[in-house]
Amino acid sequence: MNQHHRRLLSCATSATLVFAGLTAAASAHPASVAVFHPTVADFVQVTTSDTPPTQAQCASVGRRCFSPQATRAAYHLQPLYDAGWNGRGQTIAIVDSFGSDTMAHDLHVFDTAFGLQPMCGEEGVVCAPGMPTFDVLHVQGSPDTKAPPAKNHSPGQEDRSAWALEVALDVETAHAIAPMANILLVTTPTAETLGVQGFPTMMNAEQYVVDHHLANVISQSFASAEDAFGSSASIEQLRDAYKAAAANGVTVLGSSGDGGSANGGKTPVGKGGSTFPYPTVEWPASDPLVTGVGGTYLCTDPNNTTTRVADSNDPPTRCRANPGVAEVGWVGSGGGFSHVFGKPAYQNQLPAGSTPIGSMRGVPDIALQASATTGALVYLSLPPDGQSGLICGATPCSTGWYDIGGTSLACPQWAGLVSIADQINGGGLGLINPALYRIGTDPARYAAAFYDVTTGNNQADPTVPGYPATSGWDPVTGLGTPNAAVLLPDLVLAAHQS
Repeated sequence: MNQHHRRLLSCATSATLVFAGLTAAASAHPASVAVFHPTVADFVQVTTSDTPPTQAQCASVGRRCFSPQATRAAYHLQPLYDAGWNGRGQTIAIVDSFGSDTMAHDLHVFDTAFGLQPMCGEEGVVCAPGMPTFDVLHVQGSPDTKAPPAKNHSPGQEDRSAWALEVALDVETAHAIAPMANILLVTTPTAETLGVQGFPTMMNAEQYVVDHHLANVISQSFASAEDAFGSSASIEQLRDAYKAAAANGVTVLGSSGDGGSANGGKTPVGKGGSTFPYPTVEWPASDPLVTGVGGTYLCTDPNNTTTRVADSNDPPTRCRANPGVAEVGWVGSGGGFSHVFGKPAYQNQLPAGSTPIGSMRGVPDIALQASATTGALVYLSLPPDGQSGLICGATPCSTGWYDIGGTSLACPQWAGLVSIADQINGGGLGLINPALYRIGTDPARYAAAFYDVTTGNNQADPTVPGYPATSGWDPVTGLGTPNAAVLLPDLVLAAHQS
């Protein structure tokens, strides 16, 4: 990537995400430890070719794989593109640890393979007026995408290649939904295990994005159980960026997590951790100033690139077990009721048949495809040994096409949708939750704008009670998934209604 597309921001502290693991909760409470991780549920390398795999190849590993065109068809985006609504002029900030030093190359392979709009900043692309840009904001430098030394004594969070997969997923799928939106990849260079270098600086980086008007949508594919923090005050100290975002017309989205109703806590590194024996939700998706994004099994025809058609024949078994159903609530979709935040006013009224929300915030607000068995195709380049950061079965992964799931998939795709709504609006919508629930209070409006997901549940751990997907809002898929051609214009209208 050329120098124009590699910006450096020097900060006094550093932030991180952890691929499988652990970090701190708040700078004022360094003993408060939270499991801080990206919400990638599962992945499989389907092929090492530059050519995307066929559905037969995906079926051979028990999956159906979605191309950008098939996902667009499932959520009815084409009428928006036909009208010129494609995210033009808007910017999505994607926040990830480490970044990926092959992202510009991987994006070019992805766009070329699927015939997508090229981006200025993509490898091999000549910039032209009006072209969307891919840019990178590095916090405290740009480490190489590589694994730690073989004989080090770290807990393993430093695997750059593991984070490169998250980066590729976020950037490629956000671009696939909003092909003319700019993308700003915001990265941090450390793998924190304990203390003040976890959440606080990640939030500082987001504050910088808001204060300098660098984006109108922020996508966060990371989360930690609320109960893993030392106290509610530990979380409250981290919320300034969200307050600033709401005041400045910036929408913040957060993955609801991939453990269903079950989440873990973590004691300091090397001392183990455990699953909370009761239902929990993850922050920041549980924050009332964040739009929480849950997930589904997308049981539509992956070969149909024009219309939404249920497919009950192809893998996985969950789709086959629900004949005629286009989407099923994903068992890993994080959701439930906050133990920190009271119910916001926008959740006072829900669609008919909804799971009741008591006195505490319900999570998530909305959903999109997330199960890895009905995941999206993502391209990533790695050396043959996978740099020891990614393991496929018993062997390291390498360059090629991956089928990936998790609410990490749902969140950046929703960021693309919001950028299209921002384009329709002529600027950032800010907190969209009140508008989403306002649509939900009108039965006809709700039925037109959302696909209501009413099957499935999120009891991922048999020892922790989960929740069923129901009509209306539920703690698995929120209000449901978007009929984008109807929802996005209506979202703009609802945002301007008192």
